[in-house]
Amino acid sequence: MTEYDLIIIGGGPAGLAAAVSAFDNGVKNILILERDQEPGGILNQCIHNGFGLHTFKEELTGPEYADRFIRQVKERNIPYKLNTMVLDISVQEPEITAASETSDGRKTIKPMPVKTVTAMNRTDGLTVFRAKAVILAMGCRERPRGALNIPGYRPAGIYSAGTAQRLVNMEGFMPGREIVILGSGDIGLIMARRMTLEGAKVKVVAELMPYSGGLQRNIVQCLEDFGIPLKLSHTVVDIDGKERVKGVTLAQVDENRRPIPGTEEYIPCDTLLLSVGLIPENELSARLGVQMSSVTNGPSVNESLETSVPGVFACGNVLHVHDLVDYVSQEAANAGRYAAEYIQTKYTQYTQQTQHSGCLPADTAQTACESDSVPSESAVPILARGGVRYTVPQTIRLSHMDDSLTVRFRVGAVYRNCRIGIYLNDKPLRSIRRPKMAPGEMEQVILKKEELCSEESKTGTPISSITIQVEPDEG
Repeated sequence: MTEYDLIIIGGGPAGLAAAVSAFDNGVKNILILERDQEPGGILNQCIHNGFGLHTFKEELTGPEYADRFIRQVKERNIPYKLNTMVLDISVQEPEITAASETSDGRKTIKPMPVKTVTAMNRTDGLTVFRAKAVILAMGCRERPRGALNIPGYRPAGIYSAGTAQRLVNMEGFMPGREIVILGSGDIGLIMARRMTLEGAKVKVVAELMPYSGGLQRNIVQCLEDFGIPLKLSHTVVDIDGKERVKGVTLAQVDENRRPIPGTEEYIPCDTLLLSVGLIPENELSARLGVQMSSVTNGPSVNESLETSVPGVFACGNVLHVHDLVDYVSQEAANAGRYAAEYIQTKYTQYTQQTQHSGCLPADTAQTACESDSVPSESAVPILARGGVRYTVPQTIRLSHMDDSLTVRFRVGAVYRNCRIGIYLNDKPLRSIRRPKMAPGEMEQVILKKEELCSEESKTGTPISSITIQVEPDEG
């Protein structure tokens, strides 16, 4: 059984950035496990530009952006295994004996639980690794047709937008020539442009919601610039064709998202692309017993991006779906740093001191044991209200918080001329004006530790909740 300090599951943009950050923060014994045949994740098929403006201050394509981090990983000689599927993660509790105090006042330290990762590939077969900490960076997958309950046969010609993107950009195949796209997520919008550039005719992009699920810049650059119509509050109610798609029937939907009789429109086509949402890949997380968010379908994390299982961290699209890969890299770099701090604090400082004697002075041993358990400080929940669907992180421990903390969130509708209200214990802290907020674009606020502690000491009441909500701009 091979042992590592840190195992990172996923070799996409999140996993690569987390590995580089952990290495630079002092953890050298790292392993990246990636199920694809090359590192880089989804970026390898995103050949369009628009990446890296925040991280590298220049515009890059997806493969170029991924290559920057792949080079950094190789420069640091961080090992990674490709074509490797992780089957299971478990926490192995060590055998614990009662701490005995010797005559000179020394106590033994409770051993730390280790994480066991079971993986498989064609070269090594079934392999079991042990790690002091694990970072979850598995990304997300697309919602398939089966989750949509669209009536009709199941002919050839129905693809998720990401599958079509891989076929065109990496495999060199054209899915079809006359295209209808259901869903206006970013991948669907980008594929509308891509298919047009490859010579296909994109008839229409239909969206169930009354607003687009993608970035405004993608709506302009991918649809409006190419004259591709976007029909909001529309969905596919029938698919025509047995062997191959012959056409689809669109219908307008009401406020309850039910088709309105009499609004049906038949559109001939040979291909239907689905861009109907992304789902974080959290089967491993759920099996491990990580507490999950019902809104994001990802783990609930604290200010250190640590899940409910100590020593297991999460970042990137496995945590919540991002709109910019630059934000994924920032988040992953933080996860790598926090994981490094966990390893160095929980293991190195104590385990190395006990390698020979197996014990420490009583006061030091007590501190070590306390740090191994759940902190006594209660975590402050961040409440999402008044139009805010969720926040990441979901909780904050003030004593563990950096000088500033970026809280990212999405809203549930389109808001114009509004404000983001931040409250401590239901008392207003500050308000931030926004001309527009939409579900397709991630928002963020920065909380400062000094500000929170100042308010706590001013009122003399511990902070029991932080609330973020959307409010009308009455100014």
